[in-house]
Formats: sequence, C-alpha cells, structure tokens
Amino acid sequence: MTITLPDLSVFETLESEVRSYCRGWPTVFHSAQGSHMYDEDGHAYLDFFAGAGALNYGHSNPVLKRALLDYLERDGVIHGLDMSTTAKRAFLESFQDIVLRPRDLPYKVMFPGPTGTNAVEAALKLARKVKGRETVVSFTGAFHGMSLGALAVTGNAFKRAGAGVPLVHGVPMPFDRYLDGQAPDFLWFERLLEDQGSGLNQPPAVIVETVQGEGGINVARTEWLRSLSDLCRRRDMLLIVDDIQMGCGRTGAFFSFEEAGIVPDIVTLSKSISGYGLPMSLLLLKPELDVWEPGEHNGTFRGNNPAFVTATAALETYWADGHLEKQTLARGEQVETTLRGIAAEHHHQVADVRGRGLAWGLEFHDPLRAARICRRAFELGLLVETSGALSEVVKLLPALTITEDELDEGLAVLARSVRETR
Repeated sequence: MTITLPDLSVFETLESEVRSYCRGWPTVFHSAQGSHMYDEDGHAYLDFFAGAGALNYGHSNPVLKRALLDYLERDGVIHGLDMSTTAKRAFLESFQDIVLRPRDLPYKVMFPGPTGTNAVEAALKLARKVKGRETVVSFTGAFHGMSLGALAVTGNAFKRAGAGVPLVHGVPMPFDRYLDGQAPDFLWFERLLEDQGSGLNQPPAVIVETVQGEGGINVARTEWLRSLSDLCRRRDMLLIVDDIQMGCGRTGAFFSFEEAGIVPDIVTLSKSISGYGLPMSLLLLKPELDVWEPGEHNGTFRGNNPAFVTATAALETYWADGHLEKQTLARGEQVETTLRGIAAEHHHQVADVRGRGLAWGLEFHDPLRAARICRRAFELGLLVETSGALSEVVKLLPALTITEDELDEGLAVLARSVRETR
C-alpha cells in the first residue's frame, strides 16, 4: 500500500510527547466501521487492535449506534452523576437478567468512574476498608492502570517509573509458570504468609488478571486460578479479578474467570462494557462487602448515560444466547492454527505462541523484531501492537465480530510481515 505522508505538524508541535500509539501508526484516521479504520486519504486498515480491547463489537457497530442516536434524539440524560435514570435502570436490569442471574453470580454493581484504573482504585480501596489491612498482593507481569494505587500493583518497570513517588502497599508474587514449573504453585506465597519473620503483612486481597494482556498475553491455567481462589479463602484474603481487558467475551465466556469455575469477591470491568468505546467501568462486589458510606467513593463522570444505552444494546444483542461465545472460540482456533504455522516457519525467531479466545500473542526472542513486524504490518494495512515487559510480543485483539474472511486476511498480512522483517 502506498501511503502519502500526512500532515502531522499540529500533533507534533502542540500535543504532549506522551502520545504513543500514533507514533507506530503515523497517519490521520478519519472514520471506522466494523473491523476497519480509514485514514483521511482513504486508505483502509484492518484492525487487530480494537481500541486496546475496548471495541469487542467493532467500530461504529450499527445496532449500538442506532440505540445511541435514538437516545440522543429524544434528549435523554447525558450527564447524571449517580442519579437514577431510565438509561441506568435499563442497563442494570439487562446486566442482571443476561449476565449475573444465568451465571448465579451474586454481585452488586458499583459505577466508580469512567476508566479501568478508576475501577481498580475502587477495588483496592474497598478491600482495604473491609479487611482493615494495607498490602495488596499482585503478580509479576501485571498491569492494572496508570493511577498511583493501580501502578503499585503493576509489574512493568517503565510504567511504574512514571509515578515519580514511591509505590507502596503492594507486593508482587510469581504469576503462573513464572518459575517454569521449578517450584509448586504458591509455595513461596504460602511460606511468606506462614512465616512471622517474612516481613509480609497479612494482605487484605490479591488482584489478578486471568490473562495478562499488557504483560504479554500470559495465560493462567484453570488449576492455578482455582488454587489461588482456594488460597485466598483459606488465608482470609479477598480475590479481585481484573477483567478490564479480558472480560466482555474476549476469552469466549463473558467473564474470563468462568472457565476456572471460580467466583471472585470483587471484579473490575471497563473497556468493552459500554460496547461502543464510550468511557464506562464497573466494580462488581459480593453484597457482604458493600460497606461504603454514601459518597465515600465518587466521581463526576460515574454516570455516563450514553454508555449505559450502548452497553444495554450490546448485552441484548450479543449475550442473550451463546452464539458469540461459540464464534469467539472458533475464531480463536483459527488464529492459533495460523500463529503456530508462523512459529514453525520461523522457529529460530519465535519464542512462544499463547492465548485464549481472541486474545493472542506471538513472542519473539528479539524484542526489536516484534516492533519491526508491527511497523511492516501497518505499511501493509494491518493494525497490531506489541506487549510484554520488553515489547517482545506481537499482540492480537481483533473484534469479536470480525468475519472469518477478515480474520484470514489479517493473519495473512501478519504472516507476510514476519517473513519480510529481519
């Protein structure tokens, strides 16, 4: 694809140096529909990024767009703080009927603010309030957000360094297979909890991603998650599952922890919960943990009513039956087959292939190679990003609604990008 260099002057001169995604994709996007984005010169890009997992149902989904336009045209409430509105009621009723009750999940719902890190901060605050203890356990490779509390339970050194202050009241433990099976699961964790001289204060909670997205698509085994849940129960610690990127069907089931058969005490959701890319997050908590005083945790934008509207439409369109889950798992098998073929063809360069549902990673021994592959893919009209501590993983997060042909097309571009990159 021939690309004319766009005019980026206003972004380069006026926008902060903190911008990142636009550096890897140096064009000016103008419109988007389904699994494609289009720049201002009309070039099409197949999107395997999906708003970092915020667009599980694709760009400008027509069903969700129609619901939103109807709401706007009748002057529905846009900004409502935590006031009761018809849009919020419809969402809560649909979420209960379509998601919670069929799974026998007992959660109450809290709207902590518009972003994932808002939900994580609320989860950490609530766990400490309930248990009266401070030091939350997280895991190597974790990413939970960019605010200070969330950074304290995040593993990435680069992101942690940006805090500018000591990050406290968090301690990391080895994620699943971090030690390559050289020690039994949780041996170190349990020993520290038992040893009065270990220096580890009794934690109020453990926070975990079942699949670490930013950490490099590190997939926890179901038996590891079940053992973690059991450990939390035995040691009086709350289990918090961060499902911000891997929830809303990314791994197949609506919640990524369903396959393990566990019921976390607290769950964080964001990204694709609105369905349309509108800011929205949820904190799900067991009823006995709902010890908040009115207004004890709040925020101006915790009542994003347009997001309630599109979230309700997404639930009713995609989750009233099991079709999307089955399709996601089938598409995942399609991705895995191709990635394993790429790995076999380039076995000296590829370190690993891993994933679940429609979250996949292709890890390279040379981190710079992963970045070059993503750059070449962009030149060929495919949007993919890197992840992992060293950006050594090419990360695939296509929309769950992507067609079989679109997926084949993108995977072919990826395979070509690997072949053409040294």
